[in-house]
Amino acid sequence: MNVNKGVGIIAIILGLLFMIFPIFSASLVSILIGISSIIFGFSTIFFGINSRDGDSYMFVLPIIVGILAIIFGFAFIVKIDALSFLVGLQFYIIGIIMVLFGISGIFSRFNTASTLNSILIIILGIVSFILGAISIDNPVLIAVIIGIVLVLEGITYLISE
Repeated sequence: MNVNKGVGIIAIILGLLFMIFPIFSASLVSILIGISSIIFGFSTIFFGINSRDGDSYMFVLPIIVGILAIIFGFAFIVKIDALSFLVGLQFYIIGIIMVLFGISGIFSRFNTASTLNSILIIILGIVSFILGAISIDNPVLIAVIIGIVLVLEGITYLISE
């Protein structure tokens, strides 16, 4: 099986789990966001490495976004007590990661489905900022947004070469 197909299937499964089973505590949200951010970071780094094209250095941007996602993922897991009451901040951080990933996807992907997916991720990143301002006390929305992004990214991996 192609690595992209495997990552796509895992992303879809994780995304559906996030959407089907709502999150019950802020500490569980931190752990799940940390794990999904780490997986997202590694898949973004693999995408950047696989998208090297001659003398172009655009493959570096997804790698940087992936490293940032991994760092934030470990912060969510390790600092679980410190972040459990800062759910709104998690919306903002996830929103930043999503917008950066979407922008890097627009500049580094060349087919229409990938560009459309990147635009949708940017829109969801902006929605994440809005939800952070509106619903600081509702961590379930974080899981739904991450679930949607994981499903979209999984579908993109499945339909790509």
